[in-house]
Amino acid sequence: MQENKQNLRFTALYCRLSSDDELKGDSNSIIHQKQILQDYALKHSLTPTEIYVDDGFTGTNFDRPDFKRLLSDVENDLVKTVIVKDLSRLGRNYLKVGYYTEVLFPEKGVRFISIADNLDTSVNDELNDFIPFKNIMNEWYVRDTSRKIKSVLRNKGMEGKHLTSNAI
Repeated sequence: MQENKQNLRFTALYCRLSSDDELKGDSNSIIHQKQILQDYALKHSLTPTEIYVDDGFTGTNFDRPDFKRLLSDVENDLVKTVIVKDLSRLGRNYLKVGYYTEVLFPEKGVRFISIADNLDTSVNDELNDFIPFKNIMNEWYVRDTSRKIKSVLRNKGMEGKHLTSNAI
């Protein structure tokens, strides 16, 4: 029975794009992410697949519709593998991403693959030990960007420059 249940499980392809990421161009688009994930899954015989997309959601918030659907499918033992383009697509909070990749997914027998980070939890690799540091850097990136934006706005305000296009 357990073997039959394993055969029914599918590979989850998860894509996320925040509105801020759209400024980086087509390389980070949802269409591009889907293509990368589908090509990888096909090349490595990780089928059938289900695609989960959260377009316009920040990685610092885990209250995303398709992410919640993905977690529900993981909890219900429907997912055998989760594939993302890179760790930051899963999220930008190192504690939560670490919980999913190092606790929940292993407990549920889910393999996790981050293509750009060369991470595959089914392989015992020393690179996997570096992943928590990448998660910290992903969270730091958001904090650093926020700090820079606040600094620019504060400086513009101090110089008497317009901060918005709308009148108060």
